[in-house]
Amino acid sequence: MEWTINADASAPPFEQLRQQIAAAVAAGELSPGERLPTVRALATDMGLAVNTVARAYRELESMGVIRTEGRRGSFVSTPQDDDHADAAAAAADFVKTAQRLGLRRSEAVHLVERHW
Repeated sequence: MEWTINADASAPPFEQLRQQIAAAVAAGELSPGERLPTVRALATDMGLAVNTVARAYRELESMGVIRTEGRRGSFVSTPQDDDHADAAAAAADFVKTAQRLGLRRSEAVHLVERHW
């Protein structure tokens, strides 16, 4: 699978990569259980910083699209991995909203605990 980054796009590179990988998974171009390139290898191939690819992978993992197994690598999530995917996606959305609103982590955690 080959992904590209548009330097003129308004979305940052990590977001462009995240969107492309998520779209490939949704379209079935990447199969459940399929291993993704390592962060370093993909960064080198695409001419990106390692942290850019790592952030895209972290975002995908928080959304339940991929799972990371330490030194084994990152893989497309399988159906059994999706048990908590909805909650993970909602949590990721909440964190982004809280950050956009300028909440501190402790304030966001307090909101969750109050509604639990």
